[in-house]
Amino acid sequence: MTSTLPPLVQAFSGAIGGASANTLTYPLDLVTTRLQLDPPQKAQTSGGLRGAIRILRGIIKKYGTQGLYNGLGTDTGATLLSNFFYFYFYAFLRYLSTRRRLILLSKLNHMAPTHKPSLAEEVLLGFIAGVASRAVSTPLNIITTRLQVDSDSDEDSNLEEMQLATGVTGVVRRIYRKEGLCGFWRGFKTTTILCLNPALTLALFQFFRRLLARVTGGKDPNPGQAFLGAAVANSIAASILYPLMLAKTRLQATSATSLREVLRDAYTGRGRGAMVSPGRATQKAGIVGVYQGLEMQIVKGFLSQGVTFLVKGRVEEIFISMYSRRH
Repeated sequence: MTSTLPPLVQAFSGAIGGASANTLTYPLDLVTTRLQLDPPQKAQTSGGLRGAIRILRGIIKKYGTQGLYNGLGTDTGATLLSNFFYFYFYAFLRYLSTRRRLILLSKLNHMAPTHKPSLAEEVLLGFIAGVASRAVSTPLNIITTRLQVDSDSDEDSNLEEMQLATGVTGVVRRIYRKEGLCGFWRGFKTTTILCLNPALTLALFQFFRRLLARVTGGKDPNPGQAFLGAAVANSIAASILYPLMLAKTRLQATSATSLREVLRDAYTGRGRGAMVSPGRATQKAGIVGVYQGLEMQIVKGFLSQGVTFLVKGRVEEIFISMYSRRH
């Protein structure tokens, strides 16, 4: 991330990078969502990569290749909004933090031409920016999740439900009819906690940039280095916070009512948080149940974040080049 550029430039480049990555990796996102909602017994017998292949084959067989992109429009819209506001708020807050620090040091007669926030400051700034951006994009995220799940719903669903679930408009009507306006922010408390994921990813990426700058004499990472650094940073963050990611998906897609309920059911192998009959118990999943679908989440996040920062860096280079030519 080029923190010296204006917040609006960073927001625009981040939004373009996120949308590009989302379009490229969307089938993986769809598969990850389905894996997270698999009945515990099915996840235990054919989870991970095998489960992903099973889901991909099932979608293509039933809906064709276009089925792999069900919900892409709303998800890309959510990604554009979320990334734009996230990078804008983050860059703006980082600018304010740096400016405040420099003013304080100047009053104390300390020379400090630059200020680099600590890892803890990076996480805090990223978390605040994440909460603000998610407040805007959560309704679209929920609509996307319902679109991804509805096409895989039981065939014996009643006709009225199937009609209400058709398309974006149908999903919006169904959510509003059943849960009211608050339904579009269902699971937002968990989403708020999950803002630690992009915050931690960005903080780790900044840490990577500083280490790389020491080796290369202060140079910014090239596209390949930016891809690798962001991908590894996201993989680490996702591995730490994955149980909350699983809980968020199940809260948004099922009738579960609390974070504790979803995590308990995932651990005990009960079906309330997954796509099986409420309260139906299967073989105890244990800690494996809380990490159901982790493999695909890491693969998706590795590619998605890598592409996001790669494209973001390229767009920023274009802006810098255009500015240089004008002056």
